[in-house]
Amino acid sequence: MTQTFNVGSRSLFVTVTAWVFIALAAAASVSALVQNASVVSFMPEWRAKELPLLTGLLLGYLPWVVGAGFAMSVATLACAIGLLLRIEWARRAFIGLLVLAIVANLAGLWLQHEVVQSVVDNTLSHVQLPQAAAGVFGGFVTATRVMALAMTLSACAMLGWIIRRLMSATVRQEFA
Repeated sequence: MTQTFNVGSRSLFVTVTAWVFIALAAAASVSALVQNASVVSFMPEWRAKELPLLTGLLLGYLPWVVGAGFAMSVATLACAIGLLLRIEWARRAFIGLLVLAIVANLAGLWLQHEVVQSVVDNTLSHVQLPQAAAGVFGGFVTATRVMALAMTLSACAMLGWIIRRLMSATVRQEFA
């Protein structure tokens, strides 16, 4: 009979990380499936309208973006299950997905800045606001941008910490 030897003991970090990402990826997969259906049903209505250049460009690629989000969430779910089962390829793929998530979040900062700036400029060009109200409005916009930046950088730092822990010698030994 073949004997199997487990080299490393199962760490609580890998187990908790796997379960958290299983739950998040399952919820994201369901959400992406609903978003896919919404985009497909609303796309003919959106194409019939005259839209600004940036909005039209974003809506043109929206089905691909939503489809990529669904694929990423399903891949994350598969890798998180593999992480729970201590499969080596799943650990490596999971690290790759986390790196991709960091890059997407950092690129999303630029996209968010562009979209918020476009919406604010478009709104302020059509509305007459008193100077005091415009200052308050600008303060809210600045606070929103700063909070989004802080949250995104915090999430990227946390994902980087998870990557570092998954690449440590003790965790790699669990997957040997």
